Amino acid sequence: MIKPHRKHPLWLAYLLHRLSGLGLALFLPAHFYLLSLALNQPDRMDKYLGWGENPLVKVAEYGLVFLLAIHLFGGLRLMAFESLEWSNNQKTAAACSIVAALAISTIFFLRAI
Repeated sequence: MIKPHRKHPLWLAYLLHRLSGLGLALFLPAHFYLLSLALNQPDRMDKYLGWGENPLVKVAEYGLVFLLAIHLFGGLRLMAFESLEWSNNQKTAAACSIVAALAISTIFFLRAI
């Protein structure tokens, strides 16, 4: 049985914000490792940069930009939720933030390919 609070439209916005934060947290150690390679082993870094031309990596970058955008807009939604009075327009704002995150990440992806 689905819990009543999970039927609310903003529950999806909450879930996306939490999952995007988790995805970004999982990405950060790999990112810091590659940055350390740039400082300590530039030849290995060049190998990884060449690997970035793989189409699968470009799709993963699209996902990463989407996670970043959805987490940004989810955080803005939370700040508005805590600071402003409740209104039905918040559902619309949450939906618009998902659309904006998809648009930003798709533009990034189209420029990358």
